[in-house]
Formats: sequence, C-alpha cells, structure tokens
Amino acid sequence: MADYQYQQPMATQGMSFSPGGNRNAKSLPYDSNGEREWSNGICGCFDSFGTACLAIWCPCIAYSRNKSRVEYLEKKGVAHPDGGDSCTGDCCCYTTLGLFGFGWILQMGTRAAVRTRYRIKGGGFGDCCTAWCCTCCELTQESQELELEEQSLTGR
Repeated sequence: MADYQYQQPMATQGMSFSPGGNRNAKSLPYDSNGEREWSNGICGCFDSFGTACLAIWCPCIAYSRNKSRVEYLEKKGVAHPDGGDSCTGDCCCYTTLGLFGFGWILQMGTRAAVRTRYRIKGGGFGDCCTAWCCTCCELTQESQELELEEQSLTGR
C-alpha cells in the first residue's frame, strides 16, 4: 500500500484595512520604495493663506492643531470634528520651547508622523532642516496634507 501524506492547509493573510480617507488625494506617483512627494511644495504655503498666517503669528496653535488632527485620524479614522485642538499641553510645551528658539524640535516628530502616514519621501535630517529653516511653511505644508485626507472623508 502506498503511504499518503496529507498537508495541512496554510493560513492566508487577510485583507488589511487602514481607516481614514484617501491618503494620496492628488494621485501622485509612488517610487520603487512605495513613497511619494508631498502633495504641496514647501513654498506653496500661501495657497492656504489663513493657515500660513496662523503658522507665522501663532505657530504653537498651528503645531497643536496639526498634531491633534494626525492623532485623531490615526485613532478614529475620521477627521477631527473641531479641525484640531488649539490650546493644549502640546501648545504650552511648544510655546515654552519656542521662547528659547527650540519649538521647531517638536515639529520634527509630527512631520515624521505625517510622512509615515502618507508614505512621503524624506527622513529625520530633512525634517529637522525644514522645521528649523521655515517653521511656518513646514506647519502649513503638514496642514495641507492632512486637509486633503479630511476632505476625502467628508466629501468636500
């Protein structure tokens, strides 16, 4: 008699689901590493004039709003109902560091979180240089990227 070997079925990986909206609303091409460019250039900050003004005169609030928006999208998969939290502990921390010229250090972490969420090219050194050299443009660029996903969620 022949000996038969039976093989157990192998588990297959299920579909993965990332909550949230369209993370590439402008359909920008991805490179071989699966990364893309920012949807708006760093010098395109004045396309969002109100956000740019907020980032120039109250960067602590712009930072706090961006951080709370990206965290809310990560946790809940929907847009922050208030457009971000303004006066938070993050805002106070940014203000304190900003008094000594170091508020930009906090921006690096949020910029990295945004880059990771949207699979945007870049690294820590670029984040550092962008946050240090042009705080208001960096904050506005992050806000614009978040806004594109939020608009895809709300259908605006």
